[in-house]
Amino acid sequence: MPLIEAAAPALTGLRRVVVTGSAGFIGSHLTKALLHTGVTVIGIDRRTMDSDPAAAANFAEFTGFPNFVPITADLLDCPMERLLLDADVVFHLAALPGVRPSWGPNFDAYVAANIQAVQRVMNAATRLKIPRVVLASSSSVYGPTDGSPSAETDRPRPASPYAITKLAAEQLCLAHTARPSSATSVVALRYFTVYGPRQRTDMLIHRALTAALYQTPLHLFGDDDQRRDFTYVADAVRATIRAATAPVTNTVINIGVGSNRSISDILAIAQQLTGRPVPVIRSKARAGDVPGTLADNSRAGGLLSWKPEVDLTTGTEQQLHHLRTHRDTHDPAMPVPGVSP
Repeated sequence: MPLIEAAAPALTGLRRVVVTGSAGFIGSHLTKALLHTGVTVIGIDRRTMDSDPAAAANFAEFTGFPNFVPITADLLDCPMERLLLDADVVFHLAALPGVRPSWGPNFDAYVAANIQAVQRVMNAATRLKIPRVVLASSSSVYGPTDGSPSAETDRPRPASPYAITKLAAEQLCLAHTARPSSATSVVALRYFTVYGPRQRTDMLIHRALTAALYQTPLHLFGDDDQRRDFTYVADAVRATIRAATAPVTNTVINIGVGSNRSISDILAIAQQLTGRPVPVIRSKARAGDVPGTLADNSRAGGLLSWKPEVDLTTGTEQQLHHLRTHRDTHDPAMPVPGVSP
């Protein structure tokens, strides 16, 4: 089965870009798509290939690209200006993800990775007069909604420490670019539940597929009626690349399909594709979980000329194919405290 990957639009005038978090899920797909355009990509990630098998597997996607420059560095203490020097665009995807782990003693780590690192990136980007920073944000900034599509003009109501750090990152970027002396513009993309090959192992679709494949229990918090706007990674990457050169300045844009599906739907699709039921253990909902997410993606259509192309069943089948062909990089016995939809 050929993998559906992002076909990057022509990046006229761009020679050198930086991707932070290049060994991550979305970051690795973005980096590969950018490399295919011929631009030089400086890929920054704090994970080492020796200590992180998932990062090593993601970096293996870039083998053979002479225009890829890998950098192992922590954004909190690296020589930022040296790494960003001469970049036309910075794609800032590095972050500490996850709603549930952000409660309690881990909050300092979230502040460091999701706010302080953004401050360092923006300080360097504005001093170097880098034309565009594309920031990876999250639909979690909206918090609980009434079920209507979330528009960028809605008042954010973040319901977890993680969501608060992502909203703070957006505002910090916009504050930097609002200064009269700034020559840098920012586009912050609010991704709605991105899935696909190489998805994080704590995310719902990955856990549902591995539970079905290996008949290991899937631990769900809350009821099966929770709904998410699931966005295939190649679609998210196309939008991200378009944001690099779109004729917009200092704005936030939803990146979502514009329809949502329930957890029950995901379990049914996983069973349909694998031919095996998904064993489930259910518990009460946890703090920070929201009943549903749904994107109003009209701004993405208007400003980025973007619309999603991959439907949920097709995208999940792509993810399943990747899991089956990369079994050595996925440990079904790995303990996971819960599932992030």
